[in-house]
Amino acid sequence: MSYLSIKHLSNSVAGFSLKDIDLDIEKGEYFVLLGQSGAGKTRLLEAIAGLYKSSGTIFYKKDEISKKNPEHRDIGFVYQDFALFPNMNVEENIVFAGRYREVEKKEEHFRDIVDFLDLQNLLERSISDLSGGEKQRIAIARAIYAKPKILLLDEPLSAIDPTFRNSIMKKLKEIHRRYDLTTIHVTHNFREASYLADKIAIIMDGSIEQIGSPDEVLNHPKTIEIAKFLGFKNIFSTALLDQEEKVNYFSIDPNLIHVVKAESNNCFDYSFKGNIEECMGITDHFKLFVNVNENQFFIKIPKRDYENCLSGVNNFITIGFNEKDIAYL
Repeated sequence: MSYLSIKHLSNSVAGFSLKDIDLDIEKGEYFVLLGQSGAGKTRLLEAIAGLYKSSGTIFYKKDEISKKNPEHRDIGFVYQDFALFPNMNVEENIVFAGRYREVEKKEEHFRDIVDFLDLQNLLERSISDLSGGEKQRIAIARAIYAKPKILLLDEPLSAIDPTFRNSIMKKLKEIHRRYDLTTIHVTHNFREASYLADKIAIIMDGSIEQIGSPDEVLNHPKTIEIAKFLGFKNIFSTALLDQEEKVNYFSIDPNLIHVVKAESNNCFDYSFKGNIEECMGITDHFKLFVNVNENQFFIKIPKRDYENCLSGVNNFITIGFNEKDIAYL
C-alpha cells in the first residue's frame, strides 16, 4: 500500500461534490493537484486533513486515519490566505502547534526553521505588518514546526509577486527535502506544476481525470477537456489528416506550424491551403488565423519569416507541419 492511500473519497458541501476520489501518493513524493478555480482542489485538501466529513477511506502507512480528528492526522496545512492568528505575533504563530502536541527538540527545531526561512528579524512583528511573501513564510514555518509527515499547500504562490515566484518555488522544493515531507500542492498554474511535481493529478468538477508524471499529463492529455484546460491550441479531427488513427483528435502547437513560401520548399508531412482571416502584429511575431476547410488554425510566426502578413488578410497561403510535432488526443 502507498504511503498515503485515498480510496473512494466522496463528500458534498454547499452543492458541490467530490466524486469517488482515488489517489496513491508515495513517501517523499511532491504531488501536485492541478485544476481550474472551483474544480475541488481545496475541498480535497480539506477532506484529506479531516476538515470535512467524507465517505471512503484514507490510509497513512496502512493506518486508517479517516475517522481521526485533524490534529491527530500528522498533517500540516498551509491555506491560500495563510490563516495566521492576528492576535499573536510571528513567533507565537510559528510555535502554536506546541500547545496541543509534543514537539521533539523544539528549541533546536524552531531555530532551524527560523534560520532556514530567514525569519530572524520578524519574530516580534505583528501579522498585520507583514507582506504577502512574509506571511507565506510564516504560514509554512507554523505548519512544519509541528513536524508533520504530510504537508498540504493550497495555492501557496497565488499571493506572491511574479518576480519572486521562481525563488519561492525553489524554496518549496528545498523545504520538501529538508524536512523529509510528502507534499500535496494545489495550483492552477501549469509552469508551477511542471517545475515542482513528481506526479500530477488533474481534477475537474470534483473528479480526478488524469494522473501521471509531469510529461505524461502536461504533454499527453487524455481528453479534449483536459487539453483545453492545459491551453492546447488547434484541436481538430484526425479526419483532416486523411489517416485512420485510433484516436479522434489531434493538436498542433501554433509555434510549430509554418508558412510555405514556395511549393518547391514544401518539405512538411502535412500541408494545407487556406485563407488568412486575421493577422495580428505582436512585438516580434505575427498571430495568424487561417481558415482551412472550415477549420481555423492559429499560428505564431516570427516577423522576420513573414514580413507581409498585415497586407495579406483574405489572401490564400499554404501552411505545413510535421508528424513528429502532432499531439494525438
